[in-house]
Amino acid sequence: MDADTQFYLVDPKVLPEVFHKVMEAKYLLKGGQAKTSSEACKLAGISRSVFYKYKDHVFMYQDNTGKQIFTLGLTLNDQPGVLSSVLTKLYENHANLLTVNQNIPNETVANVTVSVILNDDNVKINDLLCAISSLQGVIDVKKI
Repeated sequence: MDADTQFYLVDPKVLPEVFHKVMEAKYLLKGGQAKTSSEACKLAGISRSVFYKYKDHVFMYQDNTGKQIFTLGLTLNDQPGVLSSVLTKLYENHANLLTVNQNIPNETVANVTVSVILNDDNVKINDLLCAISSLQGVIDVKKI
């Protein structure tokens, strides 16, 4: 796209149906329900030429303004189930995992970083940090 490209945020109710079908075909491909663009077009009810004409110009808008993205630095005991309990606690607090990186444990201690999107405005990060730090096997947890 060139430097003069502009984008508009438009209510999908006013768009022609073809744009909805292009998004449906893209969703089918991305989700694996269709293996090829031909199959996705057939399932969505559009021609391949229409799909290729619009596929690089129609996108779904995702509002991330209310979501909190952050990374945690964890020091954990190298014991079975400790990382799993941390991930479970994140799940229980409506956190969506972006990345999990664990270094090779050194002298029974493992360093882990976890990046998440917190999808619930009612969950406070400090409360979540306290909940994680109280888990058995968690030595330290910090927001990076």
